[in-house]
Amino acid sequence: MTTPPPPEPGGPLGRAQRRREDRRLLMGQGRFLDDIAAPPGCLHAVFVRSPHPHARIGAIESDAARAIPGVAAVLTGRDLVPLIAPLRMAPPIEGLLPMEMPVLPVEAARFVGDPVAMVLAESRVAAEDAAELVQVDWHPLPAIASIADAAGAAALVDPAVPGNRVSHQAFATSGLDAAFARADRVVETRFGQHRQTHAPMEPRGVLAIWDAGREHLTMRTGTQAPHPYRSALAARLGLKEFQVTVESPEMGGGFGQKIIPLREDFCLAAAARLLNRPIRWRETRSENLTAALMAREETITTRAAVAGDGRLLGLTCAIEADFGAWSFFPANYMARVIALILPGPYRLKEYGYDVTVWLTNKCPAGPMRAPMAVTSWIMEGTMDAIARELHLDPLELRRINSISEADLPWITATGERYDALTPRVTLEAAATTLGYDELRAQQAQRGDTLLGIGLCTVVESTTYGSAFYRSAGIAGSGHEVATIRVEPSGVVIASCGLMGSGQGYETTLAQAAAAGVGAAFEDVQVQIGNSDIAPYGMGSRGSRGAAAGGGSLYMAGLRLKAKALAIAAAMLDLNSADGLDLREGKVLRRVEEAWADTGLTLAQIARTAHLDPLRLPPGMEPGLHTVLAYDPPAMTYSNSTHACAVEVERVTGALRILRYVVAEDSGTRINPLVVEGQTHGATAMGLSGAMLEHAAYGADGQALAGSFMDYAIARAEDLPPFTLSHHDTPNPRTPAGIKGMAEGGTMGGIGALMNAVNDALAQAGAHLESQPATPARIWAALQAAKDNA
Repeated sequence: MTTPPPPEPGGPLGRAQRRREDRRLLMGQGRFLDDIAAPPGCLHAVFVRSPHPHARIGAIESDAARAIPGVAAVLTGRDLVPLIAPLRMAPPIEGLLPMEMPVLPVEAARFVGDPVAMVLAESRVAAEDAAELVQVDWHPLPAIASIADAAGAAALVDPAVPGNRVSHQAFATSGLDAAFARADRVVETRFGQHRQTHAPMEPRGVLAIWDAGREHLTMRTGTQAPHPYRSALAARLGLKEFQVTVESPEMGGGFGQKIIPLREDFCLAAAARLLNRPIRWRETRSENLTAALMAREETITTRAAVAGDGRLLGLTCAIEADFGAWSFFPANYMARVIALILPGPYRLKEYGYDVTVWLTNKCPAGPMRAPMAVTSWIMEGTMDAIARELHLDPLELRRINSISEADLPWITATGERYDALTPRVTLEAAATTLGYDELRAQQAQRGDTLLGIGLCTVVESTTYGSAFYRSAGIAGSGHEVATIRVEPSGVVIASCGLMGSGQGYETTLAQAAAAGVGAAFEDVQVQIGNSDIAPYGMGSRGSRGAAAGGGSLYMAGLRLKAKALAIAAAMLDLNSADGLDLREGKVLRRVEEAWADTGLTLAQIARTAHLDPLRLPPGMEPGLHTVLAYDPPAMTYSNSTHACAVEVERVTGALRILRYVVAEDSGTRINPLVVEGQTHGATAMGLSGAMLEHAAYGADGQALAGSFMDYAIARAEDLPPFTLSHHDTPNPRTPAGIKGMAEGGTMGGIGALMNAVNDALAQAGAHLESQPATPARIWAALQAAKDNA
């Protein structure tokens, strides 16, 4: 399949179009799950959860709960296990141990918040009251509350995983040892990223409806991937996929937490089928913060082999990740991606990694916006450490080692291919806009405050093709499917397998389809989120929406345009469609060096295709519709550089961001306004996580952050204005040169902030090797440096 280049400027692709969905959302007319009225006879579900980090489950006594008026049932794991097949996570990956998970634990609960029973009642209040009366005979077991505990193997989280080590992979290039042997200096650096959770504005929720007559299950739920969600439900419930419909309404954020059905979803589906009654569940904020999915907890050590002039000769990276108690995803997936793309924007040929993933008695891990979020801080923090060790300027060190245009295409040490990246360009642009030289000159002039400068160049893996999953040994596909049809009136209905959770897909996907077809943007509607309407696709995850979703719709549109122009040529009595084009719904003909309006429109072509097929060219089938599947390259990349200046108070550790700059290359931008919004949101999320957020656990395994009083999220006043600049280069291997970019801001925000904090602290002989950079932790680092002076 030939990859089409970007269209001519001036069309829908690249237009700063206001998001069409914003009108209803800003007017309070959005339709979220709680806006859907409960069907007659609907029951409400509340889950009984473990108060212990690790405990054997004895008898579950529910008589008192069942006696509450309105209570219809209390279901335990033993009731539900016969109805729902277990989840077995066992992809054929060397070093990865298989794990199996029942829908609800029967033998032992493995973390605080682990669901063990479900109460169903006529009202939410009755279900909550009854849940408090369910008595579980708990037998506490030793808890594994940290990576160190897991490695010590004082207890096992999963009896089938010896030593708690669920995954281990290693890699090294052939010349790595030689690179270290000839190094003038070896610089070792440690990094720690703390546990976080997604905290979407709208927690999870489900409305399950079983139609006994049709033997059909309808699941209304906010999910990022309606079709994989449907496949998982059908498989584990023993249903055929045509027996399940997934309808996703508006979604108040997902960030990776709403990709797959979790255990509560399966429980509601099975109970609706068992009782033949609709059932709804709305997750509480406390449940979301402690018992949905978590992410990010890793410790990393790098060792860099460097020449005296700062050239990076070789690098090793040891990663240990805390995966929590159960496996909803392959345990190696997120940590291995960190290791895979770690070399980032630098000419590094000799590299090795060692990745170990441990089980602990904590909420299970899953992907969160930028699962590889810590990657850029590791690499850029290592560069800063080298600069300090060699007494070099951090910006100059990056210039020495950065990939330039002359190096492209570049094959990384792990075999990844960079086609159209501009890390040196974005680095220079960010440094200039920030006022790097001026800020460096100001550092020596500070008194009670410390001034820090942070640079972080990001190479973001945006879109994973099927070849990536094959090489990683993970079952699945990276392709996307698009359908476009033009109705007799000329309106265009487009669809693909994505589902939005705030990205503006109804606008950007319509722009991509309009650009392909040659239709007016106003005449295109996008239909997504319903598994019976949209074609089977892989959903929204990573930054694949633009390149996979937008790319497939653009290519499908081009295919449909070719047919429309062939019809137009026949209607204009021309021998071929050469010299014709469709733009904004009008057929144009090239006359000499200019385009002239033929007077023919897409609506007239569509009317002919549907209602007067005898006028079509010989052999052409009636109608105007197409289906196209597109499988992107193994990996697509974009890049950016984040730069910030911070001020740290010596006495209190208080942190303030003074300036923040982002220079980015996101390829062809479908909609510049949406790109800007995604950059703002992703960067804010990265900064919030690095400064404040912490899904903390005690040494005994107790969850300590069950509300926003304990789990702090950045407020508007905590964040600076963002200054953005764009330095886009199209990707030659993707449709229209689209790259995607929705997660790089998270990566850059973490790295730029932490590097700036440590640049400030270095002036006082202090260092913060782990997040979050709260005032208390900054103050403690300053005090430790003072005590050791």
